[in-house]
Amino acid sequence: MSPTRRSLADAHRLVVKLGTHVVTHDGVDLAIERLRGLIESLARLRAGGREVVLVSSGAVGMGMRVLGLRERPRSLGLRQACAAVGQGHLMGVYAKAFAELGVTAAQVLLTQEDLGDRDRALCLRTTLMRLLELGTIPVLNENDSVSVKELVEHRRQTTGAADATAPVFGDNDGLSARVAVCLDADVLVMLTNVNGLYTLNPAVDPNATRVAELSVVDDESLARAGGGSSGGTGGMTSKLEAARLATTEGTTVVIANGAEVNVVERILAGEDIGTLIPSAGQRPARMRHIAVSGRHQGALIVNDGALRALTEQKASLLPIGVVGVDGNFDQGDVVEIRDGSGRVHGRGLANYDADACRKLAGRHSDDIDAILGSRGYDALITRDNLVMGVV
Repeated sequence: MSPTRRSLADAHRLVVKLGTHVVTHDGVDLAIERLRGLIESLARLRAGGREVVLVSSGAVGMGMRVLGLRERPRSLGLRQACAAVGQGHLMGVYAKAFAELGVTAAQVLLTQEDLGDRDRALCLRTTLMRLLELGTIPVLNENDSVSVKELVEHRRQTTGAADATAPVFGDNDGLSARVAVCLDADVLVMLTNVNGLYTLNPAVDPNATRVAELSVVDDESLARAGGGSSGGTGGMTSKLEAARLATTEGTTVVIANGAEVNVVERILAGEDIGTLIPSAGQRPARMRHIAVSGRHQGALIVNDGALRALTEQKASLLPIGVVGVDGNFDQGDVVEIRDGSGRVHGRGLANYDADACRKLAGRHSDDIDAILGSRGYDALITRDNLVMGVV
């Protein structure tokens, strides 16, 4: 047993995310026996003194079943309608099953923006912490009836529409990672319908082997993890992107098969199940806010030289390295750092508003006085307000 696996036994606060293909058999019919087994495991963990937060997909599929739809809706409005119908029924299943085991379940519906806004994120943390203190198991889901992000990402993944190069989250993957960071969770367990990350695609290559432990989520591992799921919106790429966010902020992640019996308890016992991605330490609260903020007001597009300086030399972002400015933002807003292809490499707090950044793009810092009439900073984003390696 590796030291990292052994340390899971000490985990006190965990977030468990159930994908659509764990909650359902085919994206529609509820996998009631599998779900009951998972609920019983989480109830035992709660009774044993651990704090458990459940992030569950499956509302759209549940709504389809209730409404008598067998084909996944293609229109955004109908998917939102299915989510609105299905969420109440799905929560009813959890509430009843947990209650039979002496545990109170609490429903919390979120949007990505709730975790991106600092005040709302703090309110959410306060609510969830109080619910955990009261001995409940909060059951979270993205509020798909009003939040279109996840449903639009599903359309992008299944049709290839829009910007396919930008990192995406799906099937509550990103939400579970951000919740784990918000709560300073020890472990995020992401349960899906595969046994973890493989060296090759196990569906087409018999030589594929499971990656038991991935030291860091890098471009190579992301390249091995293409593809999405048919009934949900997530895939292995989405899970690794979410894992990169969570592990960078101090939460260990395990991606495993939700069909395994007592899978969560076995993971916490150190058993070699799924793919474990260890945490890389924890940033200060201000830097965590920058990293996980779902609300960014724009972006600074940088050249290759600036990107190397930011990632390799830990430099500040100077005006001369910026080739473009996207969106409208004020001084102090969170902005993304993108390369010329649109890929996001980091986030930071802007020292100047969007109009000033446009005027300064490509210019030397010594020119700031002449261009703006004053100079508050030499950099558009200073190093201590910059977080690289986020998505």
